[in-house]
Amino acid sequence: MTTDPEIATRQAGQRIQRIVYTQDEIQNRVSEMAQEITEAHGSDDNLLILGLLKGSFIFLADLVRRIQHPLQVDFLVASSYGDAKESSGEVELLYDPGATLDGRSVILVEDIIDSGTTLNRLVPLLESRGPRSLEVCALLHKRVADLDEEPRWVGFDAPEDFLVGYGLDYSENLRHLPFIGSI
Repeated sequence: MTTDPEIATRQAGQRIQRIVYTQDEIQNRVSEMAQEITEAHGSDDNLLILGLLKGSFIFLADLVRRIQHPLQVDFLVASSYGDAKESSGEVELLYDPGATLDGRSVILVEDIIDSGTTLNRLVPLLESRGPRSLEVCALLHKRVADLDEEPRWVGFDAPEDFLVGYGLDYSENLRHLPFIGSI
């Protein structure tokens, strides 16, 4: 795995301007968030962690391994970016979760909240499926969106830069980086 920002970004045709969150900072915060979720859902025996792909997959994997509570995992895929650096404003649901949400405690795991378009579209859709509770956990929040539902758990307040690494991509590249950088 290439962890050198210069080599990795040269391969993708982009250049990391700066490392925003190091691998250690990310791992420490993910552990803290997992502990908070464990405490919040201590007696819940019907917990579903729903990952929003593709960006959340690395974060979700690290998070669920640290939650000290039985849970199930499923995924959904939605897109509002395509190959662009800015949201198109339209959200397309590409894959729907197979797990039933009815009567369950659901945590929607998001990599980054930017424009809020995806979240504002998905939360009402998921709520219509009858979960007992629906909470949002986001690794990054740019705090520029007008959200209908604020996340319960946020890893970091993020700068307005275009960020890559730790699951975040630029045209499907740079997800593999163990840190989060700005291009």
